[in-house]
Amino acid sequence: MQHVLIIHEVEDYPAWKAVFDQAAGIRKQAGEISYQLLRYDNDANNIVHFSAWTSLESARSFFESQELVEIRIKAGVKAPAFIYLQELERGVL
Repeated sequence: MQHVLIIHEVEDYPAWKAVFDQAAGIRKQAGEISYQLLRYDNDANNIVHFSAWTSLESARSFFESQELVEIRIKAGVKAPAFIYLQELERGVL
């Protein structure tokens, strides 16, 4: 399984979340399978987006597209960091 971890600050979480939700269709079409949203425990505007993808190539193409650059600006995203990951192992304890 391929994953993407994105860490970024947003200007306003509710405004960012509305744009994020509106982009669900294009994220799915680009290859996103599932996602989790987390926030720093002491800052509601520092967001972690962890998602599973059909391929890392699809994820990179999507996140580096001009369309998504414009969506991030509209959503108030500040300096996102993208980490592309390949799963090695999964377990439950």
